[in-house]
Amino acid sequence: MAAVDIDVLLDTEPQIHNQDDLERQAEGFKEQGNAFYSKKDYSEAFNYYTKAIDACPTNASYYGNRAATLMMLCRFREALEDSQQSVRLNDCFMKGHLREGKCHLSLGNAMAANRCFQKVLEMEPSNQEAQQEKKNATALLEYERMAEFGFEKRDFRKVVYCMDRALALASACHRFKILKSECLALLGRYPEAQSVASDILRMDSTNADALYVRGLCLYYEDCIDKAVQFFVQALRMAPDHEKARLACRNAKALKSKKEEGNQAFKNNNYEAAYQLYTEALKIDPNNIKTNAKLYCNRATAGAKLNKLNQAIEDCTSAIKLDDTYIKAYLRRAQCYMDTEQYEEAVRDYEKVYQTEKTSDHKHLLKMAQLELKKSKRKDYYKVLGVGKNATDDEIKKAYRKRALMHHPDRHSAATPEVQKEEEKKFKEVGEAFTVLSDPKKKMRYDNGHDLDDDGSFDGGDFDANNIFRAFFGGHGGGFSFDSSQDSGPGNFFFQFG
Repeated sequence: MAAVDIDVLLDTEPQIHNQDDLERQAEGFKEQGNAFYSKKDYSEAFNYYTKAIDACPTNASYYGNRAATLMMLCRFREALEDSQQSVRLNDCFMKGHLREGKCHLSLGNAMAANRCFQKVLEMEPSNQEAQQEKKNATALLEYERMAEFGFEKRDFRKVVYCMDRALALASACHRFKILKSECLALLGRYPEAQSVASDILRMDSTNADALYVRGLCLYYEDCIDKAVQFFVQALRMAPDHEKARLACRNAKALKSKKEEGNQAFKNNNYEAAYQLYTEALKIDPNNIKTNAKLYCNRATAGAKLNKLNQAIEDCTSAIKLDDTYIKAYLRRAQCYMDTEQYEEAVRDYEKVYQTEKTSDHKHLLKMAQLELKKSKRKDYYKVLGVGKNATDDEIKKAYRKRALMHHPDRHSAATPEVQKEEEKKFKEVGEAFTVLSDPKKKMRYDNGHDLDDDGSFDGGDFDANNIFRAFFGGHGGGFSFDSSQDSGPGNFFFQFG
């Protein structure tokens, strides 16, 4: 037995000795860790605190120190574990509770953070750091509440504002980052939204929320096939992800309906295309870029159906959604041209040419400017009541009809006001015939040139009666006139041959 006791003594004494050595060694590692921490070399500090923990795993302060280092390295989840372990080992370790609260706060767990800071204040009511952090936790809860309300009201700018404030307090909270990036996507700020989601995916490639937001950005940028791939991947990671499921369904439906409309248009079935684009526009009002294209497509189909005013409205809707959409400006400008709204057409073509200075766009702008200039002159075709492609015979017949209709002698019994108006119209009819019956003048007029630039036409010296006499007097079997008995307008009469 004595031998056994001696063995025991011999066996136990080195153990006690080794334990003391380990504790001293652990303290040495801790001191080295502290030195590196003060130099802001947190990676080396982490290594030495880890060695201290390995040597003495029951010391709360070692976990607390390593938690502080991990916090400086922004590794808050690991820091939270160390902080929690420190207070499990020593519930009175105030710094451990404070660090646990800070980790919870950084990770966006305001309620848990609040409990930790309250624990510190129970131990030390005057602790100013705990008091301030408790206020921060309360503020974080308020930002969360405001953001939730804003999202329900679709006030996405407010949500982004709240999340920016929340992330200033909870920089490591993926949930806040995801909500911010989702709202940025809904606001059309895709590069910012993608940047946030991509940062999260670099740290956690299986994050279903980040995968969903990445897909949402692609979906809203009209990259529907790629978007579907991200939605499917998000659903693999989280099969009950309702937002990803809905977005995936909408993306597939939108793509299908748009393609059906495009095919109908290619087949010249414009009514069907118009209806399909209308149905596609109802699928997802939030998809700004795709809906802008759908409005423009429907405008194109509408123009083919001669629904020009509706086509203009659709182009305007497309531009409201995407004010950089050149195709919509071009389509609307053409509709304005077709409806003779030349000032509006010029405005749209100017916008296009300022954006893309191509020769084609310059030509379109010049044509619109020419038509605008022409529209501000007297419309001689309209004066005679003929189309712009009228033949010489049609122009002559029109002149004969209008000249007789508005000749002053025909209205000699009318009031002075009516006589004056008919005289004016009679003169305009003569002007119109003078220009449109002369090939050179007609060509210059049609090309938008000013007829008096070359002195070939002077409206001020124009005498409509001379044209009338020349036209009717030289027409053998048509109308003639005789004013030899009296030069007064009351005695003017027509003779039919």
